[in-house]
Amino acid sequence: MSQHEGDEMDYAADDYEMAEVDEDMYFRGRVVGYSESDDDDEYDHLDNKITDTSAADARKGKDIQGIPWERLSISRDKYRQTRLEQYKNYENIQHSGKGSEKECKPTKKGGAYYEFWRNTRSVKSTILHFQLRNLVWSTSKHDVYLMSHFSITHWSSLSCKKTEVLNVSGHVAPSEKHPGSLLEGFTQTQVSTLAVRDRLLIAGGFQGELICKYLDRPGVCFCSRTTYDDNAITNAVEIYDTPSGATHFMASNNDCGIRDFDMERFQLTRHFSFPWPVNRYHAIVGNDPHLTGGHTSLSPDGKFLVIVGDNPEGILVDSQTGKTITPLCGHLDFSFASAWHPDGNIFATGNQDKTCRIWDARNLSKSVAVLKGNLGAIRSIRFTSDGRFMAMAEPADFVHVYDAKNGYEMEQEIDFFGEISGVSFSPDTESLFIGVWDRTYGSLLQYNRRRNHSYLDSLL
Repeated sequence: MSQHEGDEMDYAADDYEMAEVDEDMYFRGRVVGYSESDDDDEYDHLDNKITDTSAADARKGKDIQGIPWERLSISRDKYRQTRLEQYKNYENIQHSGKGSEKECKPTKKGGAYYEFWRNTRSVKSTILHFQLRNLVWSTSKHDVYLMSHFSITHWSSLSCKKTEVLNVSGHVAPSEKHPGSLLEGFTQTQVSTLAVRDRLLIAGGFQGELICKYLDRPGVCFCSRTTYDDNAITNAVEIYDTPSGATHFMASNNDCGIRDFDMERFQLTRHFSFPWPVNRYHAIVGNDPHLTGGHTSLSPDGKFLVIVGDNPEGILVDSQTGKTITPLCGHLDFSFASAWHPDGNIFATGNQDKTCRIWDARNLSKSVAVLKGNLGAIRSIRFTSDGRFMAMAEPADFVHVYDAKNGYEMEQEIDFFGEISGVSFSPDTESLFIGVWDRTYGSLLQYNRRRNHSYLDSLL
């Protein structure tokens, strides 16, 4: 991950600013860490009151984000083309996106696996680091947790109610006493990554902070700082259950470390160090089908970690010893996403070379497929818990849903405008949530799995 905050901020300002296409129509993404006010923007720049969009609205021709294309001097298709031509993909290794194209697997578009259900404008999903996009987590088909500025927010699509779960803008300290917990807590935590599974929520911060909260208990149960290293940012957190049923989580940090915490005893149990900062990992331990934040990343043998980071090569590691088993060669840039298929054999890695590679753990001499994005890096990957589908998210505008059961030959391309803060399937596979970050059109998109009875939404 990029280490120099000044460089990140300068780049992010360019990366998030949507290209001006004429004097009366432009989208402008929010600069990292910047907010004009704490109030939501209720009107777009044409003074249209922005409202939510339902599936019924979309069927009548309304844009899913509520963008009034009919009043603008540019069509949606033309603006899409402008975005494709002008969006700047961040690369740590120059021309990596171009170099990866020759290996990419041709896929057929037109899959229809998830259908648009609702765009919720009142839920503002935000980002603090332009490379970290794991800030949206679903715990049921109706419940989703996300970052909105300094607030960790719960949204219920069933009751259409938004609830603040934890505000980290001020002082946050644990209300329970556990050995190793920082009783003094933290002030103004900048949350870089988030994980929620069942009733446990864990937020990781820019200074190595870890804040743990059980959703069915008041207050915060545990606070820890993984490292006091200058380069301490928490890149990813993953919650899982051990074979004995104990709840653990792992945190990967920019100080090149992975740390495993036992949440039954609130203790650090393992600490592995690697030659480069670890941006994302997925543990494979035990027999819990909800290992990775509502999506399984379980391997039946329970032995391995797949690790990607600030190196074009990933590694497969022994989860008990931290020893490298084999490198994962093929990507051309740094990686920020990975996920395991529930069969325990297949896993995927996402890279700034604009590709997602599919691997088979039984033969790691090369990846079995290379899937290409449109605009930029693959920043987030999720499999459905039944293994049927895989979603990969670019930095902005596109989420691709692949038919994993049939060899990734067909995809559904979900197309919108705005930076992506995270994607999450619900544990039962029925819903797909996408956080969209944009000053005017920021929102939470919900897609529901297409079923034969989809006509019933007309009755709701």
